[in-house]
Amino acid sequence: MWACVVVVWSCCVSICSALETDNLKPLDSHLFHSLRRISSPVVSPNQQQALFVTSYYDPDANKDYNFLSLLDIELGNTTQLTPVLEGSSRLSNPLWFGPSSAGYLSKGALYQHDLTSHTNGTLMFNITTANINSVMFRVSSGTLLFTVSTFADGNISSVARHLSDEKNRTDSAMVFDNLWARHWNRWMSEQKSTLFAIDTTGETSGKWQLGSEVNLMQWLPATKDPLLRWEVEGYTASDDGEHVAFVVRNPGLDMAWSTNIDIYLTTPDGNSKPKLLTEAFKGAASGPTFSTDGSTVAWLQMETPGYESDINRIYVYNITTGNVSAVARDWDLSPHSLMWSADNKELYALTPDRGDRRLFSIDIATGKLRALTGYGSVGSIARAGAGKLLAVYSNMTESSDIYAMDTSSELHKPMRRLTNVNGERLGGVYLSEAEDFWFTGAMRDKVHGWLLRPAGFNATQKYPLALLIHGGPQQASMHAFGLGQWNPNMYASAGYVTVVINFHGSSSYGQNFTDSIRMQWGGYPYEDLMKGLDYVISSHEFIDTSRMVALGASYGGYMVNWINANTDRFRALVAHDGQFNVVSGYYSTDELWFIEHDLGGAPFTTAGRIQYDMYNPERLADKFKTPTLFIHGANDFRLTLEQSLAPWTLLRRKGIPSRLVYFPDEDHWTNKMGNSVRWYAEVFKWMAEWTSA
Repeated sequence: MWACVVVVWSCCVSICSALETDNLKPLDSHLFHSLRRISSPVVSPNQQQALFVTSYYDPDANKDYNFLSLLDIELGNTTQLTPVLEGSSRLSNPLWFGPSSAGYLSKGALYQHDLTSHTNGTLMFNITTANINSVMFRVSSGTLLFTVSTFADGNISSVARHLSDEKNRTDSAMVFDNLWARHWNRWMSEQKSTLFAIDTTGETSGKWQLGSEVNLMQWLPATKDPLLRWEVEGYTASDDGEHVAFVVRNPGLDMAWSTNIDIYLTTPDGNSKPKLLTEAFKGAASGPTFSTDGSTVAWLQMETPGYESDINRIYVYNITTGNVSAVARDWDLSPHSLMWSADNKELYALTPDRGDRRLFSIDIATGKLRALTGYGSVGSIARAGAGKLLAVYSNMTESSDIYAMDTSSELHKPMRRLTNVNGERLGGVYLSEAEDFWFTGAMRDKVHGWLLRPAGFNATQKYPLALLIHGGPQQASMHAFGLGQWNPNMYASAGYVTVVINFHGSSSYGQNFTDSIRMQWGGYPYEDLMKGLDYVISSHEFIDTSRMVALGASYGGYMVNWINANTDRFRALVAHDGQFNVVSGYYSTDELWFIEHDLGGAPFTTAGRIQYDMYNPERLADKFKTPTLFIHGANDFRLTLEQSLAPWTLLRRKGIPSRLVYFPDEDHWTNKMGNSVRWYAEVFKWMAEWTSA
């Protein structure tokens, strides 16, 4: 999948009059990039408190900061525990060692904190030869799980020696005999993330007593190529610490065109061979979660090999009996994560649903579904007692905060806000409520979209329009407050009527709608976008059709190129990390399963080449005529730099105004905040040049 930052907003409709919005300041780039971001809450063993991390960026200093906070769940009071930490000293991975003892990772080491406000933690566990990448602790058993990037021998003690050998090499050659040579933004190396466990015996004289680490992946079959080794992609442990489940991609020569991701079950002592839970499937498995009594593990399973956007089915494995069963198999939506209820009678599932990311409960025995939230986006949840959850929630006009939820009643109860991290910053700021609209698109299907009105809106005036096109393509624009490059309120505040459409191929509208984009990249989605645009123009007289801009990233960038080849209705275009030549893109991308599935084969076959050429923008290069801003990161291995250099060269050679913004230190996304500030500056400057906004 060409993943990208997903466009997000709210569906709650209320149209502000000009009088109501005149006194509101726009959401400018400086304010937007300085907004606070919060992590998922981690609930204490007594379920009375929760830890969370607040992160923020200072655009003036060009520095990143964060700190750890303690939340009283009942009272909603928040206490800052650590000082503000800067740069590489920032913390991550908060956890609990007991009801009055917390922990976190910083600079590759594990620290303990006694919950005293504005104090530094004390070093608990440090590996002198390597960094700890992630950590998990189970209080009842004292089991500490953590990951470290090791070499082929799987030993922590030898990491420093291997790194020294690498540093002292007389050459820099990298040799590959397989296509899994690079992924997303990094070249493959012999270092792989490995899962370890350590038994702890509690505190003695203020110090933790730690046993010896055990490699929980040591029993997995050896591989001949050290570059093709087992690498843990996720893990969890039962509350009692008796069992561990971990997620790994099955290594092999076909990794570039296989989605075979498995889940193994093991014990933290590492004395027995892990049990493969997903042997019956060759698709991608994810998200294992244990019941509270540790007897059962549930996970999400895609069943179609080679299709990364297949529907996620829910499977449950009974550890005692070995029985595997499916839950709510007829459900046409695809959940993204699971968690058990306190009584183990239900599973909670975070699930995209018609542009919302909603929380559902699923009765294990009957498969009955209950929607626990409505519009907006639930980003994560944590158990906080029987029938009680903490949820990170946002919508278009509210950035992410922690809320308390009561799930025990059949009647939906409002969530109770516990934090308001950006309340003061966003007070008095114009945030347009998104207006839902539905229209008849391709195949006469109903297609969903949103429209946001610009800051200072006056219905008697004409405004330029920005059409934001999401990536994926099997993703969707969601009802949430995005803090990346595609927050639609940034465009509304810049003076644009902002339109977003979840075209055919988008997730959250049923699996058939998602699957319909196969072999239709430039077909149904393009038809939807043009018909949706026609609909909003015919419905609103305040749109200036001579000043429209289309923008997209990843697949959205591909669609921008396809638009350039098929219509001249836009005054200008913006393509971020898009694709220009589908054929050359196949031969240079890192994941072949995605494009082979979507386009029905490979371009080196006669039938495959016909299909690839059908919706290949490069084939229509003679028709490109719209001024375009191209943006690309040097380390994007999904869609390589040449996919922007080529159409930029085309337009420059044809004498059509175009511009290239190149980030030598970015990948498929714009990750660095300073680069994000520049990204918005360049995009809005380009749009203003062509729309006089």
